[in-house]
Amino acid sequence: MSKGKILVQLSGSISAYKACYVISRLVQSDFEVQTAATANALRFVGAATLEGLSGKPVFSDAYETGRMLDHIHLAKWADLAILCPASANSISRLASGLADNALGSLFLSFDPSKKPYLIAPAMNQAMFSHPATQAALSRLESWKVQILPTDEGPQACGDVGLGRLLDPDRIFEEIAGRFR
Repeated sequence: MSKGKILVQLSGSISAYKACYVISRLVQSDFEVQTAATANALRFVGAATLEGLSGKPVFSDAYETGRMLDHIHLAKWADLAILCPASANSISRLASGLADNALGSLFLSFDPSKKPYLIAPAMNQAMFSHPATQAALSRLESWKVQILPTDEGPQACGDVGLGRLLDPDRIFEEIAGRFR
């Protein structure tokens, strides 16, 4: 029996591979996982990897034949949704209410005041501290979206600072802890 239904959404970030670890831990811990990904996320980790880990096809095209209502069905299905990694672009798009891709459509179909919607930011320290990103995160928080902290340290570009994706084990604990 499943402990809960988790919708793991990925946006384009070098840290997308860390989300694969989170998905694996969730599945191994008896959570049912469905994935959704932007086209840019699938440039970092392939659909085959996400499907192999979750056992379910990846939702990535809101206009794919036979999947036109998946954004509604998945939002209803999930007990918890998480955007991990959440790029600066995706965070800003969600805060603007854009629904022209799978993640935007899913977000607008999900009510974070009724079920947890978590965001795990992952980006360069300058992008993370930029006023536009901080304003978008504040706006999302005002809608009851739960923003996870970022880690501080070396980044893929060579910079050091806040913006690194939170340690995957901590992300797993953030999710699993809501079902204890």
